[in-house]
Amino acid sequence: MNAPSQTPGQPNRREGRASPRSRITVLLAALLMLSSGCMDHYLIHPDRDPVGVVTWTEEVTRGPLRVHLEWAQPPGSGPFPTVIVHPEGGGLAADMKGVTRDLAQHGYLAVAVDYWRLLDGKFRRNTFAWREKSDPVAALELVRAQPRVDRGRIAALGFSQGGIYSLLMAAHAPDIKTVVAYYPVTDFRMWFNSERSDWGICLAFRVIEWHFRQESGAASDAEFEEMLRLASPMTYVESLRASVLLIHGADDTSASVEESRRLERALGGRGREVELIVVPGAGHVFNFRRPEEAQRTWDATLDWLRKHLSPT
Repeated sequence: MNAPSQTPGQPNRREGRASPRSRITVLLAALLMLSSGCMDHYLIHPDRDPVGVVTWTEEVTRGPLRVHLEWAQPPGSGPFPTVIVHPEGGGLAADMKGVTRDLAQHGYLAVAVDYWRLLDGKFRRNTFAWREKSDPVAALELVRAQPRVDRGRIAALGFSQGGIYSLLMAAHAPDIKTVVAYYPVTDFRMWFNSERSDWGICLAFRVIEWHFRQESGAASDAEFEEMLRLASPMTYVESLRASVLLIHGADDTSASVEESRRLERALGGRGREVELIVVPGAGHVFNFRRPEEAQRTWDATLDWLRKHLSPT
């Protein structure tokens, strides 16, 4: 299936990534992943379309939010169980093509998503892309409108910041049946305030917090703290009723495993279905660096999706 032609005003993906603001975002994402090394998004996932899998691209603007979608469809006419995929911080939906192809070859209609915010008259990447009540479900509404989607079997899957987005989406949309979140931050203020012994990492986190403040555009400390609160999955434990699989490296120094443990305790204490897989010796984005651990946790991800998205 051919991708739609670029519409007037649509951001040029290559130019958007090379802009000064985007370079800062990528630099800070790199600082956040100090212990992670180089990533390979195709480490265990297909680097080309598998036989029978159809892919296409879509770009939709909803007011001040622009949503970019990268689709991968399995053979057949559907409707299919569907997985919405969010990339790690600084990543694009296109970076998730290996993941979506992998999901498609396992029978899921998969769509990777990234978001651009209208700021100062231009659509830009932004740490706080979601700012209005409708933003967390903007991509979900587009997915629901796709006739090949089985609306009763939709999941959200994400990595790092993408895991946060996936959890927030489920908290705002009860029809998300299940979430798989790899190494998410679950409480931003506690994340920034955590004690760290390495001075270099401490400095990096001060820079990241400064960047968050700049990206937020907050006029006061109180407004910034409220934006952090609304961006934290722990804020929504009462409304987050989807089953949740958390996957976290035991040696993650970018987002400590305590981030996932905190959410696991909160959801489990409320009787929700939640499971945490802790990967020994693994750091942040380990699944794009270490093939053995990547395959093991991906198999667990597929088992979880199969369990929760199978026909009832």
